[in-house]
Amino acid sequence: MEQKSIILRLSYADHFNELDGPDQALLNNAINAASRAYAPYSGFKVGAAVQLANGKVVTGNNQENAAYPSGLCAERVAVFAAMSEFPDQKIEAIAVTIQTPGGEIADPVSPCGACRQVLMEYENLQQKNIRVIFTGETGKAIVVESVSDLLPLSFTAGNLKYHP
Repeated sequence: MEQKSIILRLSYADHFNELDGPDQALLNNAINAASRAYAPYSGFKVGAAVQLANGKVVTGNNQENAAYPSGLCAERVAVFAAMSEFPDQKIEAIAVTIQTPGGEIADPVSPCGACRQVLMEYENLQQKNIRVIFTGETGKAIVVESVSDLLPLSFTAGNLKYHP
């Protein structure tokens, strides 16, 4: 049996003010979106901002529900809203951040598995990488140039017997 390795490529910043201007601006949109999240049960507010090829930025935030599985993550809210309103536009990047009552989470919090899968679907559909920028609350940031860096060996339409 042959062994192979998967290498994760990322850029790391001790503070998001080290990011370039457009990434900082997108992250600021995500921070604003997080402040408007509906998270009365967990107190874990997440904000996301999607940068489209046409220059538009679409934001989303997590929406909790007393019936926990009925809520939705910020990344999916933002991506679905962007693709609903601008179906012909490619997603260039998404920025994700969090806010908690304590405000002390230092490490960047990456998108969950379900959100990674949704982002991978759109990256495959548009045949163009989507940059992912994510932070914690105290400024540290990680940037990956492709969703596939976060979700290697992803499940795609090619795995299905039938695909148009």
